[in-house]
Amino acid sequence: MNQVRRCFFVFLMMVWVVPAFLGAQAERTITIHAKRYQFVPGEITLVKGEPVRLVLISDDVDHGLAVKGLGIREEMPKHKTVEVEVTPEQTGDFPGSCSRFCGAGHAEMKFIVHVVEKQ
Repeated sequence: MNQVRRCFFVFLMMVWVVPAFLGAQAERTITIHAKRYQFVPGEITLVKGEPVRLVLISDDVDHGLAVKGLGIREEMPKHKTVEVEVTPEQTGDFPGSCSRFCGAGHAEMKFIVHVVEKQ
């Protein structure tokens, strides 16, 4: 009887849990560099409801990326890579900025995320 239960449990895992886990992972990846008072690219476009992995890389000093409307607030230590997954749930333009003081041009470090409906 225990073997029947074990087989049933494995079946449930294969039918419900594994597909849900695999479906929740971001298929699209966007790399964003922070350096000398700018983000490169400075704008990205995401699709509402579709997960995306952001790969954040600071090329010079410690930076941070904050996009309040999308709940993004990540530290970007110098010469390190940080990954964050985001699934936007509303459309619009979401301004972001460097969230860690990085020098004289810190206030100029702007970023924007455009979220559009799925076509």
